[in-house]
Amino acid sequence: ILVFAWTLYFKAIQSSDLSITMPMLAFTPLFLLITSPLMLGEFPGLLGIAGILLIVGGSYVMHFQRRQGGYLEPFKQLIRIRGPRYMLLVALLFSIGSNVDKIGVLNSSSLMWITLLNTGVAAALTVIMMWRVRDLKDKLRSVWPVLAVMGLCNAVALVCQMTAITMTLVPYLIAVKRTSVVMSSVFGFMLFKERGMRERLIGVLLMVLGVFLLTSA
Repeated sequence: ILVFAWTLYFKAIQSSDLSITMPMLAFTPLFLLITSPLMLGEFPGLLGIAGILLIVGGSYVMHFQRRQGGYLEPFKQLIRIRGPRYMLLVALLFSIGSNVDKIGVLNSSSLMWITLLNTGVAAALTVIMMWRVRDLKDKLRSVWPVLAVMGLCNAVALVCQMTAITMTLVPYLIAVKRTSVVMSSVFGFMLFKERGMRERLIGVLLMVLGVFLLTSA
């Protein structure tokens, strides 16, 4: 599932603008309101559902770059462009994968599941890259320090995620995970002087309120 999802993810961002593809990824927690009851029997309460909806809305607003078509532009592009359709499918696959993660962790351990999962995904993606990318060794040699740091950070994040997944409902966890865009926006503003922070403040407020509701659920 993850190999297919990541393949579609990269196809989506290659084929369309980020401003109309990335907002679709915000709908993963929304799909979890359907997939988690079916796969795990987890049913969020009303406060939890309200919190998830606020976080989804806030994430959508923060990913969105204002353009002539308005906030519904990514949905309009679903009909005309493949990129948003791919990313919406990625969001659905990620929701299924998150439930599988909880099943795997509960039947093994956080560390064992992370090791098995990432080994399998890395092996499959390596085969795909060897088939699709020319001069792979030379390209990897030039970026391996960056990849090593990213891998270490991702490993720590996954250990925290897989530990937390046993303590709460999957939709709650993934909804809170989506609030990472708040920190990304802050760092982007502070380090790279990115514009549009004032417009993104609406998304920040929605997500903070959503997290507050989740902690009260």
